[in-house]
Amino acid sequence: MTRAPPAAATDPADGAAAPGRADERVRKVSRFQRFMGRPEFASVAGTALVFAVFAATAGSSGMFALDGVVNWSTVAAFLGIISVGACLLMIAGEFDLSIGSMIGFTGMLAAIPPLYFGWPPWASMALALAAALLLGWVNGQLVVRTGLPSFIVTLAFLFILRGLTLAFSILFANRTIVSGIGDLVARDPLAARLFSGTFGDGLFGWLAAHGLVRTLDGGAPLVRGVPKVLLWWLVVAVASSFRLTHTRFGNWIFAVGGDSAAAKAMGVPVKRVKVSLFMFTAFCAWLFAMLQISDVGSAAADRGLLKEFEAIIAAVIGGGLLTGGYGSVIGACFGALVFGVVQIGIGYTNANSDWFRVFLGLMLLVAVLFNNQVRRRVTEAR
Repeated sequence: MTRAPPAAATDPADGAAAPGRADERVRKVSRFQRFMGRPEFASVAGTALVFAVFAATAGSSGMFALDGVVNWSTVAAFLGIISVGACLLMIAGEFDLSIGSMIGFTGMLAAIPPLYFGWPPWASMALALAAALLLGWVNGQLVVRTGLPSFIVTLAFLFILRGLTLAFSILFANRTIVSGIGDLVARDPLAARLFSGTFGDGLFGWLAAHGLVRTLDGGAPLVRGVPKVLLWWLVVAVASSFRLTHTRFGNWIFAVGGDSAAAKAMGVPVKRVKVSLFMFTAFCAWLFAMLQISDVGSAAADRGLLKEFEAIIAAVIGGGLLTGGYGSVIGACFGALVFGVVQIGIGYTNANSDWFRVFLGLMLLVAVLFNNQVRRRVTEAR
């Protein structure tokens, strides 16, 4: 009778775990460490710190009253829209320095036809959208086909679009500001529904009637409703975050930014991904411009000045890497929120607003150093 050979003893040195014992090669990572390893950790922590500072220094001045919240959240929403586009493009390893000039150019392109040629505002806005998408496509094609750095290509378009905006405004209005488009947008059913005014006016009126919100002398609510830019920011952020984290295209974005050559070898359409992201960034700039001209009521040659850098800083504060392959849409939105709170909050503290730019530079530097340090520690822990 043949006996079965004895079971081989498991030797930890052979790389296999002994029965009943945990594998010593697997290091447990706490939930806090996993959270610290997420791109948006730095922006969430920075936002909490900024809120705490302004709650202590400006909390009694009305900054966190309903009208104050609407003020700084509106500023954050405008920046948040373009920071989402900038964030996705940075994750793919590229930059678009023409965002600010695109805002001014598309705003002017949407304002001139209704004022000087009698176009309906929705038609001129559609024309501006088509121009923005075409320019985004050209930017992307130049980058992927020539191999030139996107920094150089989009820097060229920064000057081209800014010059065209100034030339158009002087040609038609003989000045750098074209006024009156806001009234035309308010009378256009489609454009007004999409970009003008506020949302939820009836609810705020009901709250005012029951004494739940502050009112004007006539009984009308001090805040009429939710600015539509906040709704657009929410839509763009949620849709973009979902696409980045739950779709194949989102995986492609990370792969392209991490190593485009390896991504191409794996079958990822690198060129298509990059071109589509340049077009999406142009769309975000167009959306910013349409909401701005509807809110302000005019287009100007200097609109969007330096917004490209603010969008990039918001993305970096949100955990994005300048080298690509890492980032978070939610983090970029928190970075934009920090901007809005600080920009408006400085006024509530009676501090000199000239310090705002100093703060932005410091926030960029601190965010880069902090992100690198956190990622290094979490990587070592794993």
